[in-house]
Amino acid sequence: MFETLPDAASLALVLIGALVAGFVTGFAGFGTGLVSSGLWFHALPAPMVPPLVALASVVAQVVGLATVRKAFEWRRATPYLMGGLAGVPLGVAALSFATPAVLRLSVGGFLVAYAAFQLSGAGRLRIGAWGGRLSDAVVGAGGGFLGGFAGLSGPLPLVWLQMRGGTSAEQRATYQPFNLIMLVAASGGMAANGAIDRATMAVAGLCLPVTLVGAWLGARAYRGVSEETFRRVVLVLLLVSGGILVIQSVA
Repeated sequence: MFETLPDAASLALVLIGALVAGFVTGFAGFGTGLVSSGLWFHALPAPMVPPLVALASVVAQVVGLATVRKAFEWRRATPYLMGGLAGVPLGVAALSFATPAVLRLSVGGFLVAYAAFQLSGAGRLRIGAWGGRLSDAVVGAGGGFLGGFAGLSGPLPLVWLQMRGGTSAEQRATYQPFNLIMLVAASGGMAANGAIDRATMAVAGLCLPVTLVGAWLGARAYRGVSEETFRRVVLVLLLVSGGILVIQSVA
């Protein structure tokens, strides 16, 4: 860990990552970790990145969630949240014996295949209400597991909600509170384990205000786009995110 603050070049990468990640999350409702970690792993000690990602994600999610608060319904979100909270400790426990690279490769490959298929125009996968609330809880548990294991709570519920259908506001109003609560739980676990130390908090004190600004700008940009534009932007982000995970797993 840094005994002092990072040097100027590293600090610039940290702040750029915080701004871009905040913007993406404010606009799309996910992506803080996938966007920021690519820069932060180059600028910060590796153990500092996961807790910093968790803290920045919580800040950005709060801003983004305010954008779709009127569409939020507890009944729709509850199965995901209950499943997710059950999955988080399983994911944390799996860290002791599983290989993160294998999971990143699997999740990344799935995201690339799904986003490429949807963007190709070959057809949109639609499942409607298939499986009901039980399947929503299972998907939530999978997202919680991935969140506890690799900080990837968002992509699985997001893909599932896209296949369920509905407006972008309805989808975001479900997966954003899910992400927020999973990230708060992960942050609490990291704090209890001592992963959020003084050095991490010092860097967080610099980058979190920048994340807030980025999230505010992203939320404003979201209000001005059409449903189809938003859908395609999210699919492109999923495609890029999946590609990043694949590269990270084989590099």
